[in-house]
Amino acid sequence: MRAVIQRVSSASVAVDGQITGAIARGLLVLLGVAHDDTPADVEWLAGKICALRIFEDDEGRMNRSVVETAGGVLVVSQFTLLASTRKGTRPSFNDAARPELAEPLYAAFLQQVSGRLGRPAASGVFGAMMTVSLVNDGPVTLVIDSHARE
Repeated sequence: MRAVIQRVSSASVAVDGQITGAIARGLLVLLGVAHDDTPADVEWLAGKICALRIFEDDEGRMNRSVVETAGGVLVVSQFTLLASTRKGTRPSFNDAARPELAEPLYAAFLQQVSGRLGRPAASGVFGAMMTVSLVNDGPVTLVIDSHARE
């Protein structure tokens, strides 16, 4: 799994003009599922993201997690994160999981994040064309790959 995590002041996702998920301060997670991902990747990545200390403490240091700050998490599926641009100028998406594998892992990721937060994570609609709006906070943007464990 590959995730782009952005610390946000607010974020929302809409499908056909209707907002399907929105958060105030928290994390926007763009999530790509690879063809060889497993439930172990889901568990590791959800744990890593929820524990990331990228929110400021009282001294202004990035020392608190989204769980500690009671922030929201908005998860948006994005298979294009698995693009390869090694050959030519048209991206290849061969590393992305097929929908029949990706959707259950995406749902499991949402469940894992929600469990760690103690409240539901917001989300987009798997496989839909979505409009994502966000206000970066920092900006703080990280890329994490469960296969590299970094």
